[in-house]
Amino acid sequence: MENIVENTQITDLSIKAAQLRRDVLTMIQKANSGHPGGSLSMMEMIVTLYYYKMRLNIKNSSDPKRDRFVLSKGHAAPALYAVLADLGYFDKGLLDTFRQFGSPLQGHPDKKKLVGLDASTGSLGQGVSIAVGMALGARLSGAGASVYCILGDGEHQEGQVWEAAMAAGHYKLNNLTLLVDNNKLQIDGKTEDIMDVGNLADKYRTFGFEVIELMDGHDLSDMISAVDMPSKNKPKCIIAHTIKGKGVSFMENEVGWHGRGLTLAELNDALKELY
Repeated sequence: MENIVENTQITDLSIKAAQLRRDVLTMIQKANSGHPGGSLSMMEMIVTLYYYKMRLNIKNSSDPKRDRFVLSKGHAAPALYAVLADLGYFDKGLLDTFRQFGSPLQGHPDKKKLVGLDASTGSLGQGVSIAVGMALGARLSGAGASVYCILGDGEHQEGQVWEAAMAAGHYKLNNLTLLVDNNKLQIDGKTEDIMDVGNLADKYRTFGFEVIELMDGHDLSDMISAVDMPSKNKPKCIIAHTIKGKGVSFMENEVGWHGRGLTLAELNDALKELY
């Protein structure tokens, strides 16, 4: 196996991110339901993982040597679905069925219904525990797999995140990378107003992580450097400061776009900005 894209120019990944943002917004508009804000804010993270870093086996999605991905902030499923369709895990036409009755593209990922998923997620906080278990299992089996998990900043209000972080540090899981989508907004407002999670970088260091903080979580060059940075005998946490709704001016930093559909007019306006 090898990375899907090697020696890819940053411009190519940027173009890919824009295309996937268009796919995300199109499927949400057709469903008139979904979570556009957090799907757009994490795009550079997931593009870097799937098109640059992760070892994938699209023909055999259960290959034990493949790297694993857990979307702990499962409500951002449109971003993950767009990536999997683009890579060929399933027909891209299926994106039109997002959140439709009977569709495998549910509002949150369900691995029993869709090929290419490594975990079913949606209850915030649980995805990190799943990722820790996967990383420990990969070490014990000798498969050599790495595990990557994207979670939100507001998600850190869940105590289970910190139980998982404690285990990751204790077992020195250097095959585990957490990526925090630190867009500073959650469904009810600013994260710091709802329940301030404090200095996440310091907290993760205390739990035994190698921490990399990216002040611009949309800079693909920095993101690539962060995922490539080795971590000796420690799990790694990349804290990326991002913009909710990134790429669409009327969505950026607007909490109202956490979870709502788009009108056709709003979609057309958004797509004009993403070309």
